Amino acid sequence: MSSPSTTTTPTNAREFFKLLNPAPAWKREFADYSQDKFLKDLMAGVTVAIVALPLALAFGVVSGAGAAAGVITAIVAGIVAAVFGGSRYQVTGPTGAMTVVLLPIISQYGMNQVYVIGIMAGIMLVAIGLARLGRIIDRIPWPVITGFTNGIAIIIGLQQVPGALGLKAHGGETILPTTLEALRRFAESPNWTPLLLTLASFAIMLLWPKVTTRVPAGIIALLVVTGVATALHLDVPRISDIPKGLPLPHLPQFNLSEMPNLFGPALSVAMLAGIESLLSAIVADGMARVRDYKPNRELVGQGLANIISPLFGGIPSTGAIARTAVGVKSGTQTRMTAIIHSVVLLVVVLALGNYAALVPLSVLSGILLNTAYRMFETEAVRALRRSTKSDLATMLATMAVTVIFDLILAIEIGLLFAGLLFIQRLVHTPTLQELEIDKNAPPEANVELLTRRVLAFRVDGPLFFAVSGRMLENLTSQKEVDVIILRMQRATSLDASGAHALEAIFDDLNDRHIKLLFSGIQEQPKGLIQRMGLYDKLTTHGEHDFTTTTEAIAHAWSHVDRRTKGHAWPA
Repeated sequence: MSSPSTTTTPTNAREFFKLLNPAPAWKREFADYSQDKFLKDLMAGVTVAIVALPLALAFGVVSGAGAAAGVITAIVAGIVAAVFGGSRYQVTGPTGAMTVVLLPIISQYGMNQVYVIGIMAGIMLVAIGLARLGRIIDRIPWPVITGFTNGIAIIIGLQQVPGALGLKAHGGETILPTTLEALRRFAESPNWTPLLLTLASFAIMLLWPKVTTRVPAGIIALLVVTGVATALHLDVPRISDIPKGLPLPHLPQFNLSEMPNLFGPALSVAMLAGIESLLSAIVADGMARVRDYKPNRELVGQGLANIISPLFGGIPSTGAIARTAVGVKSGTQTRMTAIIHSVVLLVVVLALGNYAALVPLSVLSGILLNTAYRMFETEAVRALRRSTKSDLATMLATMAVTVIFDLILAIEIGLLFAGLLFIQRLVHTPTLQELEIDKNAPPEANVELLTRRVLAFRVDGPLFFAVSGRMLENLTSQKEVDVIILRMQRATSLDASGAHALEAIFDDLNDRHIKLLFSGIQEQPKGLIQRMGLYDKLTTHGEHDFTTTTEAIAHAWSHVDRRTKGHAWPA
């Protein structure tokens, strides 16, 4: 007979390697693939590429890595994540949220280390996916996500201030000092031409969709404003050349002794890439009205994309919500849309790479200002204002920490804030409700005496550290009774603090010769108090543990009857 270890290990290994093998996902997704579906993917892929080109250029520039890095990331990460990922709709590339993280990292560690950090983050994402932790995104409260998203939108907007004013941004850990410094320098020596080009680009992005949505506004802004600046020979900062193709892959230089210092930034990149990618996949499934994405496979795909992209000179990437949404709206059928988008971008780079040097940085600032404007979730803020004060406070706290400090700390603070407020709400939610016992009195009982000498309470909700103290205070304050019954049918969970509170209640009541009876103890609470060695004490070796409250009331009457007749307490 085989031991359990020999029978389960191969299964675990198969499950482990299944996430690294994209073939089953492709086979399922393309089982009924047709020419009609391919044409829809083709049109959607071209549309997404047209939208992605100015964004890839812009995010590469604003991150500090350069326009070439942005385009390379869109091409390489877009293909790798599409091949290995867990969403048929996801489009991967550089994003505004990732540039927010990368800007201070590049300033502090340099560009070469960003490649190392990207590879380290990719390894972390693969490990998280293989550990099957992808569903953790479902546990992040909506107010935290809203505050996180809105904070990113504000930072993306502030990042554009130096470029909009025709100034080179000074590196800094946080965005506010950088923005204030740019405004101070502009006030000392104003140059209005870049600002006017930025406003023109922003206006085109805002107004062009009202004319038509067939041609993306980003391309129109890029062509029109670049054309005007070139025709008028305006002296404004422009982006550098982008390569005519992909560079050969190579490992970045790294020093093992520096790895511990890079672990924190890599973890930040990995967390952001995982969270934003899974959010994007959820949004895409919602738009397509399906529930199709596989979170663990998606994390593995995003991890591999972040491992491979830096080898070609790309920056860390994530699933891009805006580009993914464009794909879904354009008729995406399968992951071929994302692959086609990357191929189209590569063709554009090969054919038009030299013309990138003509594009003013102000155009990209205007495009990203519009991205920030559309990214800010005004409707969500209004909904949270109409919700509870704690939800609104959680959103505002997360947003403020995102802008003032950093994204990962914002998520941590947001989750902590949400948790504390949730506990606060539970503490003020009644967990004890007194029950009427006269209707369940045994036939032989003196109902008037029974109702005066016996109290029964129903415990609602979990008994854990935040509410156990309040429950202890309520029960131990009872006087002039002989028996207290706790109906535990709705107490589905118990922690060590709750169990300790039950013991304290038992000891206090026992000292005052008041019997404590239980009814309907659920499986988890009973198992916990048994493991803690409290069951025999609390229930008098099971004699005071009843299935129904009616049985507990009948037993309580036996105690009251004996006591009123002057007999000793039964066991």
